[in-house]
Amino acid sequence: MKSLKDLEQLVQEEKIDTVVVAFTDHYGRLVGKRFDAEFFLSEAAEKGTHACDYLLTTDMEMEPVPGYDFANWELGYGDFHLVPDLGTLRKASWLRRSAIVLCDVVNEEHHKQVSVAPRSMLRKQLSLLSALGYEAMGASELEYYAFEDSYRQAHDKQYNRLKAVGWYLEDYHILQGSRIEKFTAAARKHLRKSGIPVENSKGEWGLGQHELNIRYAEVLDMADRHVLFKQCLKEIADRLKMSITFMAKPHQDQAGSSCHLHVSLWKKGKSAFAGTENLNGILCTPEFRWFLGGWIKYAPDVMPFYAPTINSYKRYVDGSWAPTKLAWSRDNRTAGFRVVGSGSSLRIECRIPGADCNPYLAFAASIASGLQGIREQVEPPPIFVGDVYAASGLPEVPQSLEEAVERFAKSPFNEKVFGKEVVSHYAHFYRQEVNAFAQSVTDWERKRYFERI
Repeated sequence: MKSLKDLEQLVQEEKIDTVVVAFTDHYGRLVGKRFDAEFFLSEAAEKGTHACDYLLTTDMEMEPVPGYDFANWELGYGDFHLVPDLGTLRKASWLRRSAIVLCDVVNEEHHKQVSVAPRSMLRKQLSLLSALGYEAMGASELEYYAFEDSYRQAHDKQYNRLKAVGWYLEDYHILQGSRIEKFTAAARKHLRKSGIPVENSKGEWGLGQHELNIRYAEVLDMADRHVLFKQCLKEIADRLKMSITFMAKPHQDQAGSSCHLHVSLWKKGKSAFAGTENLNGILCTPEFRWFLGGWIKYAPDVMPFYAPTINSYKRYVDGSWAPTKLAWSRDNRTAGFRVVGSGSSLRIECRIPGADCNPYLAFAASIASGLQGIREQVEPPPIFVGDVYAASGLPEVPQSLEEAVERFAKSPFNEKVFGKEVVSHYAHFYRQEVNAFAQSVTDWERKRYFERI
């Protein structure tokens, strides 16, 4: 992490000449501008910059989508203000002579944070949590698949028949992991040198699938680390003429890629989850029970924030390490909610989100659900012991984005915690994603119907 004084010194020493000023769109992609470092120091660091407000209404192809109240052709697609959060300023070690800073998105007229911006939504939930005296700590564990093909080659091959970096399941295998160390070692090094502490990396349960874990942090900081992590890894892969994907389910016959969320609450420097109550062998507080209860209860209402694409829902397959039912258990990877740790390390792991989630939205949904659980003193369902996949009678995760978005749009909980404007905005966004797929012709259809129909 760098202060403005640090940055000024690096600019004077000609070690930094570019500052990336960025925020995430709804998909979690970093968008923004590159500034001359001297101009950033003299102007943009204090005054910020501007960007077109269509960036919070665009689709994956960057086409402006009609039907949003926030920004549209009638309103002329004006600007919003990007205010650099200087606490996120750091050297982007993986880029040549560059620093990067993340921004809050602010309305030009009343100078308040734009309510539908992902980072604003997480800030709001953390502010409500803080008003009750709590701080949230969290981590997000990202998995990804790596390929020997470059991104351009993958595009030219229409993303078919790509060569994975591994050729057998390599979960925890050191030998197979060594074969991709040119990429993974570079990622660990550049993350660490960019102020994102790294814990470890390992092979995962797919051909060429890997996981790289970074240190937990206060939840907003963790979400920031998450988006920089993805950017760093993609750009390193690009430089090495490789490619990686954070799709939730890139292969029908292999494991999906997850983003397991770990959350714990703290109060006055102490864990608000660790206590003396005995909940099936877990020594905890009432706040732990209620947070867990609320998180489980409202997971179906906020499902698009965990699983935002058509592809996301293809990950939920029994026996695939992805959860298919809403149950909780102690250190049980078949459950949607897994309780791990003890004492000050006691935390809840939600295994529902895929690697394709926007971390600001996923954490905002998690905090809002758990916080509502505390307000309502929601008791969790009975602990599940055994194979959740084989269980009957448990509620299931939604089966499609279409199903999930309709529940999201009609949820009184969502309207209460996020507001009508946000719910309407994101319901429209996810419906556009559903519609885009409904009108597409897939390889599956051609293979199935071309000759034999």
